[in-house]
Parts: sequence; C-alpha cells; structure tokens
Amino acid sequence: MTHLLLGLLLGFGLFGLLTSTIFSLLALAGLLRFLGDGRDPMPLGPEGASHPPVSLLKPLDGDEPNLEAHLESFFLQDYPQFEILFCTRSPLDPGLAAARRVAARYPAIPVQFLSTGDRTWINAKVSSLERMHAAAHYDLFVISDSDVRVTPNYLREVVAPFADPRVGAVTCLYRGVADRGLWSNIEAAGMSVEMTAGVLTANLLEGMKFALGPTMAVRRACVDLMGGFGVLGPYCSDDFLLGAKVAEQGQTVVLSRHVIDHIILNLTLPGSLRHQTRWMKSTRFSRPWGHLGTGLTFSVPFGLLACLAALALHRPILGLVLLAFSIANRMLLAVLIGSLAVHERRLVRNILLYPLRDLLGFFCWVASYGSSTILWRGRRYRLSRGGRMHPVQSARSTL
Repeated sequence: MTHLLLGLLLGFGLFGLLTSTIFSLLALAGLLRFLGDGRDPMPLGPEGASHPPVSLLKPLDGDEPNLEAHLESFFLQDYPQFEILFCTRSPLDPGLAAARRVAARYPAIPVQFLSTGDRTWINAKVSSLERMHAAAHYDLFVISDSDVRVTPNYLREVVAPFADPRVGAVTCLYRGVADRGLWSNIEAAGMSVEMTAGVLTANLLEGMKFALGPTMAVRRACVDLMGGFGVLGPYCSDDFLLGAKVAEQGQTVVLSRHVIDHIILNLTLPGSLRHQTRWMKSTRFSRPWGHLGTGLTFSVPFGLLACLAALALHRPILGLVLLAFSIANRMLLAVLIGSLAVHERRLVRNILLYPLRDLLGFFCWVASYGSSTILWRGRRYRLSRGGRMHPVQSARSTL
C-alpha cells in the first residue's frame, strides 16, 4: 500500500512537471509573439495626431518610501502636452502633500490636487478615478499606481498605439524593483518573471482582455461607454475589469513594449506573503477557472514532490534529476523573460531567486483558497463572486 501511494505521488509530481513545462513553452511562444509584434503605428491624421494631449491620473493613498522620487518621474516626461491629476480620499493625505512638494519644483506642468471626501466606493482608487475623470481636460487618460517609476519616454511609447483608432486601451509589462531585503527581492523576481509569463501566455491564447494596474491608458470615450469608472467601484480587480470592458466594446487592448519599474515596498516575509496572497485571492474570484489552473504552472513544488517520492522508492538519481529539471525549468524561464521581455537589470538575481519564488508562489496559491478575506490598505474586506468587495468590521489581520 505504501509503495502504491509513493508511486501515485511520483506520478503526480511527473504530471505537474509536464504541465509546468507546457506552461513554460506557451510563455516562450507568447514571448516570441510579443517580440515579433510589429505594432509601432505610424502617426495617422493631421500633424501632431500621434501625440494627443494626455491627462495623467494618479490616485494616492498615504505616504510611502521614496514617493516623491516616483512621482517626480512623471513630471520629467518628454511629451508635448500633458497634465497631472492627483487625488486622495482626504485633502490632508500625506501622499497629496508629497505631490504638492514635487509639483512646486515644476511650475510649468499643469497639475490638479483633488480629494473625494467621504463619498467613496469601497474601492477608494475607483472613487479617485471618478473624481479625476470629471476634472480632466483631455480625452486620453493614462492611469498609474503610486509605487511605479517611469522613464522620460514613458508617455510617448504608451500613447503611440492610440494612433490606431481601433485601440481603446494600452497597458504595460513591469519589472519588480527591490533595493534591499531577501523577501522583497524574491517578490520582485516573481513580479518580473511569473507575472510576465502569465500575461504573455494569456496574450498568446486569447489576446489582451484585461489591463495591468501599474499602467492603464484608456480613451475617455471608452470609459464613458462602459458607464464611467464607477462601474468598477465594488470590485477589487479594477484593472482586470477595465481592460475586459474595453475589449467587450470591440476595442483593441494593446500590450505595450514599454516596461516600467514596479517598486516592492514589502521588506519582510509576512508582508510579502500577505501582498502576494491578496493578489492571488483577487484573481481567484475574478477569474476562478484560470486561477485554479495556475496551480499546474508551478514547477519546483512538483519537482520536490517527485524527488521525495523517488527517494522513498530508493531511486535517488531519478529524484535528483527531476528536482534539477524543475529548477532548471524556472531558471531558463527567468533568463528568457528577464532578458527579452522586461529587460531585467538584475538578471542574475532573478535567475537564482526565481526557483525559490516558484515554490513560495505555490504556497500562496494554496493559501488563496484558505479564506475569502483580504487586508488592503489597513482595511479588511470579504471577496465574493467576480471579485466584489464587502467591508469586514473586525480589525483582525488576515492574508
């Protein structure tokens, strides 16, 4: 009986290695498609139509490390005409104060400082987007999170696909950036490789039907047609839904070749695990079947299971070969995705840490099924079908 059980565990490990290898091959096929996509549209229409004026929408919520430096990168854009709108829940929010200090150094850039007050959606970011939507002067919105950093060519490259009138939204890949700490570097490796591989695979199989929160560029007309940003208000995955609703309108959602920096703020293991599990719980409710299949995309957990089963069956060489294969699978994925897709500046870090991240990611995936509650910006919520959020009064911490 024990021998049969060990054989079943070995078989399950082999099955997981097969499915994770298929996923890696699909991700690499998606990478080739991404690199081979010649979408660099030429300007259409009259002179200057390729550089339409842009309203940069920046929702903020409190202060965070190096916030001023991150915000300043948006004031340094090499773009002919744009404005920046900042919005928080309270006019006294320290994040808004940081934005005012940065704006004072660039008086030539039009800026608006807004607040939503107590009239907010459960997703406070959406409340800020509604407020900025009403105040924005231009018809092309570029939305970005507070914990991202961009280069001066950011707007030019993100806006370029809108020269094609069929394009309704544009989103960007991003690389994880962590300045210090083992756990933040592991999370950054996952962000650069795991997230990117999933996006490239989805783009290969069905095209872009979603957007990524660090950058979502969208036409005002598309937002108006879906009923305004407010339709996203009850949900956690506002980025996924925004892209989905634009795609439902028959508009194209473009995955830009421009890659941005996503700054990792979690320096401890508990903080990192909470953040990653919260993200996975959100995916579990917004895309339940896709999230379920994610469990078969991990490699190292299945390699470890196969190795332990083979060792127990007195086949040590087979076990070590299978474990080595699972690790090599992830390292190769980190090399190709990191170097060719997100242009990772710390490629060696990713190669060495990504197998460990793959193992931790599997445990976060398992934990995502442990409960339906999340902790977000210091508040607890319960998720229901479609990723709808419901406030939970208790202050008890949760993943």
